[in-house]
Amino acid sequence: MSNPLAVVNCRQLVTLAGPARPRVREELQQLSILSDGVLLVRDGRIEAAAQTLEIGPDYDIFDAGGRVVLPGFVDAHTHPVFAGNRADEFEMRGRGASYEEIAAAGGGIRSTVRKTRAATEEELFTAAQKRAQWFLRTGTTAIEAKSGYGLSFEAELKLLLVIRKLNQAGPLEYVPTFLGAHEIPDEYRDAADKYVDLIVNEMLPEVARAGLAEYCDVFCEPNIFDVGTAERVLAAAKELGLGLRVHAEQLSRSGAAEMAAQIGAHTADHLEQIDDAGIRALAERNVQPVLLPASVYTLGSKRFAPARAMIEAGLAVVLATDFNPGSSPTPSIPFVLSLAATHMRMTPAEAITAATINAAYSIGRGRQIGSLEPGKQADFVVHDCEDYRELAYWTGIEPAFATFVRGERVYARN
Repeated sequence: MSNPLAVVNCRQLVTLAGPARPRVREELQQLSILSDGVLLVRDGRIEAAAQTLEIGPDYDIFDAGGRVVLPGFVDAHTHPVFAGNRADEFEMRGRGASYEEIAAAGGGIRSTVRKTRAATEEELFTAAQKRAQWFLRTGTTAIEAKSGYGLSFEAELKLLLVIRKLNQAGPLEYVPTFLGAHEIPDEYRDAADKYVDLIVNEMLPEVARAGLAEYCDVFCEPNIFDVGTAERVLAAAKELGLGLRVHAEQLSRSGAAEMAAQIGAHTADHLEQIDDAGIRALAERNVQPVLLPASVYTLGSKRFAPARAMIEAGLAVVLATDFNPGSSPTPSIPFVLSLAATHMRMTPAEAITAATINAAYSIGRGRQIGSLEPGKQADFVVHDCEDYRELAYWTGIEPAFATFVRGERVYARN
């Protein structure tokens, strides 16, 4: 067992200490910052955080060098396990093709599905481990990880087994989500109902039996899985004890937000097309909105989710990357913070809360991670800046100087 750790000389120790629930309205601004703070860690957990603390002789000392120390970012919407990339489609969009046009021609998600099905479990694991380092070096210590690039019984289970193996290997923490309802695969293009039957009658029962996922997600869009179909999949998942998440109101206003609220979803994600009625429905049922501005940026859209209206309605807003090979090929929460500040009228403080403690609650980990409070897991990042606002202000850099998971340094800038 390693010695206890004292992190000293923290210009700003941003603890996010506060009520044991997601933060709303003005609470999003309250970061509970300790100037010139000290953080004590013992046995992988936070022992204390204060401005002055007595440090015993048995502590190892880490000098933060007058830098900012934050909880590790929690990325609450990612698609991290896949084969290949879609750089060709990225170029096509630059030449004028839309995301929908590329998908209709057999590209998009189905392109990645074909590559992923052909890859072995070991190949997928190795590729995902490389990407795990991308998250750690940008300050993220836990992610929600979706399947969805298999779209067959065998391939979806393969992806979830890879996610389990990644979680066991560490140090990045993965919270698994089954997303078999991500797209209609090639072999079911003329028999979509049969694919939904496969999800409900075979995939979901096996996922639940084997304990391969904590959540079930559905990409709810009229031409893919409409509201009625999405509700059927989610109802089956709920009956099996899985938590619910929904890709909602991304490309069109479909009523997916109201459906997510009615069925008791934990989150509704994307929401670029949501209106006031949809926001009210989410607020009435305390559904957390997970906003994904990097996908809006990558697709060249100008319609970002209405974060300001959601905050004013009392919603516990979350920010995440939507990391995936097509619409959001970035693992960088600092980039997302910048987009939230420049395009969504969120302050840096609100954005940080949305990507730490609120994100942690959205994946069922709010009592374990997301803030630097005694008893919580010691996941924290030393950022190479003097003021937390710089994380959103400086764009296109990797501010993390050192990343710690359970009190152990897992990344250090050379």
